[in-house]
Amino acid sequence: MDFSLNEEQRAWQLKARKFADEEIRPLSLQRDAIAAPRETFDWAIIKRGSQLGFRTAAVPKAWGGAGIDYVTQAIVMAELAKADSAISKTFSQCWKWSQLIAEFCSEDQKQRFLVPFMADDSYLLGSASTEPNAGSDKRILVDSDIKTGWRLRAEKHGNEWLLNGEKTFIANGPIAKLFFVNTRSNPNVSIKEGTTVFLVPSDTPGFRVGKVFNKLGWRFYQNAELIFEDARVPEANMVGKVHEGYKMRGGGFSDFELAANAVGVCDDAADTALRFAKREKRGGKPLVDQQVVQLKLNEIFMLTEALRSFVMRVAAETDGKCDRKSPAANVLAMNFASDTIQRVTTLNLDIHGMAGAARIHSHADKLVRDSIIWTHLAGDSVQRMKAVDKLKTEQKQ
Repeated sequence: MDFSLNEEQRAWQLKARKFADEEIRPLSLQRDAIAAPRETFDWAIIKRGSQLGFRTAAVPKAWGGAGIDYVTQAIVMAELAKADSAISKTFSQCWKWSQLIAEFCSEDQKQRFLVPFMADDSYLLGSASTEPNAGSDKRILVDSDIKTGWRLRAEKHGNEWLLNGEKTFIANGPIAKLFFVNTRSNPNVSIKEGTTVFLVPSDTPGFRVGKVFNKLGWRFYQNAELIFEDARVPEANMVGKVHEGYKMRGGGFSDFELAANAVGVCDDAADTALRFAKREKRGGKPLVDQQVVQLKLNEIFMLTEALRSFVMRVAAETDGKCDRKSPAANVLAMNFASDTIQRVTTLNLDIHGMAGAARIHSHADKLVRDSIIWTHLAGDSVQRMKAVDKLKTEQKQ
C-alpha cells in the first residue's frame, strides 16, 4: 500500500509540525504542572491553532472548512500530539462533532450552529454521553436490558423538552459552547429504542457545569460534570427523530482519533528515549551502546512503526484508497494503540530511570501519565469484545 503523501497532505503535516514545535511544545509541561484543573487550559494556544485551521479542519468545504481526508487527519493529529497529546485532542474533539452537524443536522441547525462555529475561534464542541451509572454499558446489552445506558430524562412540554439528570467526565465540559446530549426519552425500552439527541448550547437555562476533574494525565484537556435541572431545550434543537438518536453514530472516528493521537505520543517517546540514551553515559559509555538499553529502544521503535502503519492503513481504507475494508479495523487500531502507547512510554521512562533520572525527568513522566488515559477511553475493554463481534460478521461475508 502506498502511504506517500500528496502535496496538500504534506502541507498540512508541515504546518502542524511547525505549530507543534514552535508554539505547543514550549508550554506543554508548564500547563501540565498547574495544580488547579480549570487553570491548565490556555485559550491563547487554541485560538492561535484555530486561526491556522486546526479547529475547523474536518468541516466540509461547502461550509467553509478544509474538508481534510482521514489520512490528513491522522497526520495532523499525530504531529500535534507529538508536542502535547491533550492539546491535539482538544482540536480533534471539534472535528468529530462538527462533522456530525454537517452530516446529521437540518439546514436550520447548520445555520444556527455550524456557521457560528466556523466564525468563532473560541467555539468548541462536546458530546454528553457518559453518566455516573452509564459508561461502557451503552456499547453492550442495548438490545435487551432497559436498565443499561443513559438515564438523563427528556420530557416534552409543548414546543420544548425538559432535560433532567447528570453527565460526567464530559470532554470540553467547562469550555465548549455547544453539546450533543444523549437523553433517555423513553425509559421503558432500551437506549437503542429510546434515545433522543439534542443540541444544547452552554447558555441554556437550567444547564450548568459542575466539577472539573483533576486528572493524572491529559491535564490540559478539560473533563467535567454537566448538570441538567429542568434544562429547557427547544424542539428545533432535536437532532433527527424522537427516540432514534442511537442511530446517529460517529462512524468509528473516536477509535481512529485515539489511535492517531497515540502515534504522536509514541513518536515523542521514541525521540526522547534515543536522544537521552545518546547523551547520557554510565559505566564510561553512552547508554545507547549498552545492550539492555538497545533492546528497549528496539521495542520502542518497532511498536511505534507498527502502530503508524496500522493507523495509516485504517485512514486509507476509510478514504476509500484501498480495496480492503475491515469493519473491525478502527476498533482494533484503537485497542492496539492503547497497549502500544503505554508500553512505549513506560520503556522510555525505564531508560531514564537507568540513569537515575526518572523522578526528575518530568517530560518522560508526563508521557506515561498521558498514556494511562487510553485505558479508560471509549470503553477500551468493552471495545475489544465488540471488535470480535465485528470480526465474526466480517468472516461471514
